[in-house]
Amino acid sequence: MSWLDRDRTIAPPGFNRWLIPPAALAVHLCIGQVYATSVYKTALVEYFDASLTQIGVIFSIAIVMLGLSAAVMGTWVDRNGPRKAMFVSAVFWAGGFLIGALGIFTGQLWLLYLGYGVIGGIGLGIGYISPVSTLMKWFPDRPGLATGMAIMGFGGGALVASPLSSALLGFFDPESGTEGWVASGDAVGKLFLTLGLVYLVYMLYGAWSIRVPAADWKPAGFDPSKVKAKAMVTTNHVSAANAIKTKQFWLVWVVLFCNVTAGIGILEQAAPMIQDFFRQPDGVSLVSAAVAGGFVGLLSIGNMGGRFVWSATSDLVGRKRIYMIYLGLGATLYILLSLFGGGSTFLYVALAFIIISFYGGGFATAPAYLRDLFGTYQVGAIHGRLLTAWSAAGIAGPLIVNSFLDSQGTPGELTAAAYQPALLTMVGLLVVGFIANLLVTPVASRYHEPTSSPAAPEQTATVNGER
Repeated sequence: MSWLDRDRTIAPPGFNRWLIPPAALAVHLCIGQVYATSVYKTALVEYFDASLTQIGVIFSIAIVMLGLSAAVMGTWVDRNGPRKAMFVSAVFWAGGFLIGALGIFTGQLWLLYLGYGVIGGIGLGIGYISPVSTLMKWFPDRPGLATGMAIMGFGGGALVASPLSSALLGFFDPESGTEGWVASGDAVGKLFLTLGLVYLVYMLYGAWSIRVPAADWKPAGFDPSKVKAKAMVTTNHVSAANAIKTKQFWLVWVVLFCNVTAGIGILEQAAPMIQDFFRQPDGVSLVSAAVAGGFVGLLSIGNMGGRFVWSATSDLVGRKRIYMIYLGLGATLYILLSLFGGGSTFLYVALAFIIISFYGGGFATAPAYLRDLFGTYQVGAIHGRLLTAWSAAGIAGPLIVNSFLDSQGTPGELTAAAYQPALLTMVGLLVVGFIANLLVTPVASRYHEPTSSPAAPEQTATVNGER
C-alpha cells in the first residue's frame, strides 16, 4: 500500500495543475449523494413501518459524523496526504452503503444507522476535506476558485444521484410504473449495493490521480509578495492546535454556523414550503408536487453554482467582503421572502435561488478564508474543526423551522404566514453572523509557526510549547 504515501504523490516537474480538480470532483460528486436521500425516504418509511423522523435520523447522523470526523481526522489528513485520505474515505463511504444494504435486506434499521449514518458519515467528513487543502496549494493565486471547484461537486452530487437513483429503483422493482408506486425494500437494498460499488470505483480513481505540488513549486508568474500586501491575507502559518485558540477561528465558526443554519431552513422544507406559500383559501396549492420537485432541483443548481461563482468572486473582492454579501444581503432577501414571497412565484423562486447560492458559497469560501487567516499549514485540519459548525447547523436549522411550523398548524394546511416567524428568526441569525464577520481581524503573530518551518504539511514544528 506504499502507493498511498504522500511522497508517492508528489507531482513531477511540468505537471498540469488542471488535472487536480477532476480528481477532487470524483470524490465530492460521490459523497454529495447525501443530499439525495429523499429519493428513497418514503420507500424506507413503508418498508420498515417507521416514521419520517426515524428515517430522517439516518441523514442527521451522517451530517453529525461528517463534522466530527472532519474535526478529529483533519490533522491526520494533512499529515498523510490526500491520496491516503481519499482512499480511506472511499472505503468508509462505500462500506456504509454495503452495510446499509445488509440492514435493508435483513430488516434491521439499526444497521442503516450504523452503515450509512456512522460509517458512511466518517467517509463523508474525510472525503470532504481531503482534496481541499491540496487544491489551495495548487492554486495559491486563486484559492477561492480552487475550493469552489472542489466543493461545488458536493452541492451537485444530488443532481447526479437523484435521477440515477430513481432510474435504478425503477429498474430493480418490477412493480414500477404502477399507480401510487413506492419502491420496494428489495429495490432500495439493490440500489445501495450498486451505489456503493460505483462510488468506490470513482473515488478510487480520484485517489489514484491526485497529486501534491513539490515544496518549492509555484504557478508561472505568481508573485507571493502581492498576496502578502493584502491586509487580510497572511503568508505566515498557524497550526491547527493554535488556530482554535484564536478569536478569529471562533468568529468564522459563528459566521459559518449562521449562514448554514439559515440555508438549511429553506433546503429542509423546500418542496412543501413553495406549495404552502401559494396555498389558496380552499386549501389547494397552486404549485403541484411535480413543480415543487422541480423547484428542489433548481435549488440544487443554485447550491452548486453558488459554490463556484461566489467563491471565485471572493478572489477579487476578498473573503471578508463576500461574507458581508452572504450575510447582509442574505438577511435582506429573507425579509423580502417572508413579507412578499407569496405574491409572485417568480419572485419567490428568484429570492430562494439567490439565498441558496449564498448558502453554497459560504461553504466553498470557508477554506479560502481559513487559508487567508492561518496560511496553508494544516489548513485541512483547521477546516475539519470548522465543519463542526455544519454539524451544529444541521441540527439547529431543521429544529428551528420545524418547531415554528408545528406551532402554526398541520402540515399540508400551512400558508405563507406560517413561515414568517421561522424566516425572521433566520434573519436574526444572519445579522449575528454579519457582526461576527465584521470582528474578524488578522491573527496575532504569537500564534504563527516559526519561519523556518513548515514548508510542507507533514513537517512538525513547536509553537507555544505544543507540537
